[in-house]
Amino acid sequence: MKTQRNYATKRGFTLMELMVAMAITTIIVTVLVSITSIALDTWNRSRAELRASRQAKSVIDTMARDFESLVTRRGNTNEWLSAILDPDLGELGDKLKSENAARLIFFTAATDRYAGQIGTTTDLGGDVSCVAYQLAYRDPIDDTGSSKFKTFVLNRVLVDPKNTFEDLLGKTDSTKPASSLDKVFAASTYESGLSDPSNFVCENVFQFSVTFHVQVTDTTQTPPAVFTVPVTIGSSGKTTESFVVQGTGISAKEGSGGSATPAQIASGRLTAMEVSVTVISDFGIDQLRTRTFTPAETAVFLAKNSYEYTKLVQLPSM
Repeated sequence: MKTQRNYATKRGFTLMELMVAMAITTIIVTVLVSITSIALDTWNRSRAELRASRQAKSVIDTMARDFESLVTRRGNTNEWLSAILDPDLGELGDKLKSENAARLIFFTAATDRYAGQIGTTTDLGGDVSCVAYQLAYRDPIDDTGSSKFKTFVLNRVLVDPKNTFEDLLGKTDSTKPASSLDKVFAASTYESGLSDPSNFVCENVFQFSVTFHVQVTDTTQTPPAVFTVPVTIGSSGKTTESFVVQGTGISAKEGSGGSATPAQIASGRLTAMEVSVTVISDFGIDQLRTRTFTPAETAVFLAKNSYEYTKLVQLPSM
């Protein structure tokens, strides 16, 4: 007796079914790739922002500690703080220029003097140190100048109290331009420390801006009005190219202080300073070594690859 075979149970997929399955698979793979791409991009940006925040924190915290113990004295002709745009440095960078080549030098009771070994035999006495900050464009490790891995580097030089007293303090007579704090420091052996890799603070710092808050009194009003004036170190807009704190008062070049007059600023009181840091991501630094930028491209590049951080520091009364 013959049995009838059931061919219906062995039927394969039709062409239409295969095309539908392939279409569904393609959509799923496309969605997965898109989600993965977005996740990786988000992870990379978060990683870059986290690293930038750590770099900015290193700069801001170090500078804040120095300024919180700022040392100034009235009733003398010494310079106690000098913040200027160094014309010899020009604009930093190769493909993209940083407009801030500020040079910051001041006296402070730094807690890391004598390598932090205060009270030991290494401590040679005194508590007034000199600190200098300067931005440069170079390799943070190789200081020969021939490296292909240059970046924006911020260095800090700390001069211990004994050397500060012997070589710097008291030799900055503001009545003699040749003996200003900046020039005395530049003529000293400590100047070379600003390019020494051992004094490295942070890399990828595209620029750092310092704004000094000066409390001034307008005696033309009755009663006299007291208000605070921000004075920013910079080369454009309502900024100044130099800000100097002397034993006889404050000196700032024309163009700063807004509505305050130079005389009001000179007799004013420095109450706070604000430091602003722009940090470029590692990916952005890599692009700087190969790309050139138009003004429009510069704005887009910095918006995508840089992060800004600011901190206000209250200063001791002067």
